[in-house]
Amino acid sequence: MLNVLKQQYGMIRSTREILFAFLEEIPLLKLHTKIPDFGSGSIIRTHIHVADCYRYWLGSFACNQKRSDFTFATDEEIDQANVNWVRERFASVDDIVHRFLDEFDDRWGETVKNEVKWQEEPWGTTPLWLLTHTETHEFHHKGQIVSMARHLGYQPPNTDLD
Repeated sequence: MLNVLKQQYGMIRSTREILFAFLEEIPLLKLHTKIPDFGSGSIIRTHIHVADCYRYWLGSFACNQKRSDFTFATDEEIDQANVNWVRERFASVDDIVHRFLDEFDDRWGETVKNEVKWQEEPWGTTPLWLLTHTETHEFHHKGQIVSMARHLGYQPPNTDLD
């Protein structure tokens, strides 16, 4: 199963690369333009949110990355971010996903329990749920990102799996 999940994540990375290439063609000011009722407000903020979701759920929650090592992107970082900065953030995501896949190989149905900062009690779920959540979360927000780009007058390429 591990090989299939690594192949699947490779396909997700391929679609992400198509999105990165497209976003590099859009002026940075447009990537930071706030669009009401979409994602996290702007294309760049939404894309960073996706990376931080992977980092939180797979790295911090599941793999017990030191809490002091984990930080969400700050407003200042987001305000200064460009596509290359987001690419670098996703490079760390790639490392986390591969470490997560290796860590939980053959343990996809076991319960992983950890603290969640917005809940009083520890919460538990399976590694398969965490992987499914982060991947579907990325595709949900990718749809929002391409919709935001259309609202800004840009025609995105096909970013779905071929």
